[in-house]
Order: sequence, then C-alpha cells, then structure tokens
Amino acid sequence: MKIVITSYGKDLESKMDKSFGRAKWFILVDTEGDTFEAHSNEQNFNAAQGAGIQAAQNVANLGAEAVLTGNVGPNAFRTLNAAAIRIFIVKGDVTAERALAEWKEGKLQETTESTIEGHWA
Repeated sequence: MKIVITSYGKDLESKMDKSFGRAKWFILVDTEGDTFEAHSNEQNFNAAQGAGIQAAQNVANLGAEAVLTGNVGPNAFRTLNAAAIRIFIVKGDVTAERALAEWKEGKLQETTESTIEGHWA
C-alpha cells in the first residue's frame, strides 16, 4: 500500500507536518516494499489559494491510497475523497516514522469529513 505522510523534512525521522495542503513535504511510503521517497510540496506551501486541491491532486498522481496528516481542509478532503484516498488523522507532535507506526498498529482514526475550515472561510 502507498501512503503519504505530511512532513517538515525529507525522511521518516522528520517531524510530521500537521497541515495537508501547505505541508512542506509529502513522504510516499510503500508499505509492501518498506521503501519511501520524498516529494516537495513547495509550489503549494506559499500558494495564495487552491493549495489543498492541488496538493490532493499531486498525492493522487503519486498513486497514494491513504494520507496521514494532522488536518485536512474541505477542498482537499473532497478531492482526496473523490480519488478514493483514505485520510487518517495523527494527534500530537510526532515524527513521520511514529505516525506510520501508529497507522500500522491501527491507532489512527480515519476521518469522514474535513477537520478544519477552508483557508478563506
């Protein structure tokens, strides 16, 4: 399974970024091969608007089946949901590696709605 974790850095030891659309990095983990690769989200980090939608489209293009993040806005949620990408919410300040471990242990709750209001709400 391919999972995207929002992160402040390029590796699993990096602190997880609580923002989805404006996360600095997406770490794409292949749980079957135990491999990962980092993808910059720089183009959306400072976007005036549309960051969530574009970030969600980028994640879908990576072939992700799930996202681990702290929060997801309504536009990103709708776009991820339309692509059949599951969204799991991570609580607390943890590393990307710890977030992945919590997902593997079944400790993360899947969300069925956005967790924050839109950027311009």
